[in-house]
Amino acid sequence: MAFSEVREYQFGDDIRNIDWNVTARFNHPFVKVFDEERELTVMLMIDVSGSNEFGTRKMFKEEQMTEIAAVLAFSAIQNNDKVGVIFFSDTVEKFIPPKKGTSHILRIIRELVDFKPESQKTDISEALRFLTNAIKKRCTAFVISDFFDHDFEKALQIASGKHDIVALQVYDETEMKLPAVGLTQVYDKESNASAWIDLSDPAVLKAYGHWWKNHESTINSIFLRCGVDTVKFSTDQDYVKPLIGLFKKREARY
Repeated sequence: MAFSEVREYQFGDDIRNIDWNVTARFNHPFVKVFDEERELTVMLMIDVSGSNEFGTRKMFKEEQMTEIAAVLAFSAIQNNDKVGVIFFSDTVEKFIPPKKGTSHILRIIRELVDFKPESQKTDISEALRFLTNAIKKRCTAFVISDFFDHDFEKALQIASGKHDIVALQVYDETEMKLPAVGLTQVYDKESNASAWIDLSDPAVLKAYGHWWKNHESTINSIFLRCGVDTVKFSTDQDYVKPLIGLFKKREARY
């Protein structure tokens, strides 16, 4: 509820809304009038680091992130909300301040499709700190990432204390379980390092599976401790159903 004006007290008004300063000045009771504030600010925080240029199923992770962000942007503008975007790697690559309007949304869509980052690395904390400092009014911020990062809990905790943060994690099935395809050269675009790995070795597959379970457990624990809503999207599945499920859960809670 946003403060609108003061007016003279009328029979039936809630006495808790009496403005005592104005009442004392005019020696007559006045009450504060509030309007329900429906306009929201939606921030799309999009991970553009190198690890998102990966996909073995229907699409790359970055392509699915783009589609999810576009759906959220169009949904927000239909609700007459302001929409802004933060593209981030290990730094804030581009910031589009929140605005309304079709032309603004079309600009965002063009950037989503065409944007090329300067860096390939990831620093989610840096993006969250920028959000906290740049956006003064409380907003709903969708962090769209594969969350291949560490040590972002403190920044997330601070940001979630000021804003409504939603974590949208995009992953590829192959990242969960490596295929047993024998000797394979793998490449990490974020560190620009490559190595040969024997994916027919059970010990290698077991070690990777253990790492993935720890990774998922760690970030899920961070989201839970910070009170952040989260939903996961696989590159080989329809993202509409998980999005609808997320909003239904939030609607029921609020």
